[in-house]
Amino acid sequence: MKRITTLFLLSCTFLLSSCAAPDVEYYQGSQPEFNFKQFFSGKLKAYGVVQDFKGEVTRKMVVDMNASWDGNNGVIEEDFVYDDGETQRRVWKITLNTDNTLTGTAGDVIGIAKGKSNGSVFHWQYTLKLPYGDDTIEVNLDDWMYLVTQSRLINRTAIDKFGIEVGEVTLVIEKVE
Repeated sequence: MKRITTLFLLSCTFLLSSCAAPDVEYYQGSQPEFNFKQFFSGKLKAYGVVQDFKGEVTRKMVVDMNASWDGNNGVIEEDFVYDDGETQRRVWKITLNTDNTLTGTAGDVIGIAKGKSNGSVFHWQYTLKLPYGDDTIEVNLDDWMYLVTQSRLINRTAIDKFGIEVGEVTLVIEKVE
């Protein structure tokens, strides 16, 4: 009986650890090298979908972005247009640190977003206030950006509430020449 219990616990540990996302350090040396400031400069455009917890697409969006920098302090303006006609604006204030970490704030972000890049990947996490009916709800976002080319990246964001994934956002972001 003791062996069965031990085997069961080891199996559960293996299954739980295999579900965890890799650390950003896993991507060290991957190419092309993701330089946040270089990519998020000037005009960008994003196209994306929002999926619910079942994987069903609930919304589509197009986002116009404009990013500017003063040294290591940046501003990224995002103007969202959803397929149902709703619009939304978010203005990020970004600080790049010398150790490849980044912090950011925005009007609908609770506290400070914290992230780090390594290789071709950038990962950050933050809590966001989302409109919900006549009120708002707080959700946690786990945001992964994968640089595909110097002018295009794929952004996947898991949306969690109480530690349970309730949705996902997928975006393709392109630099506009």
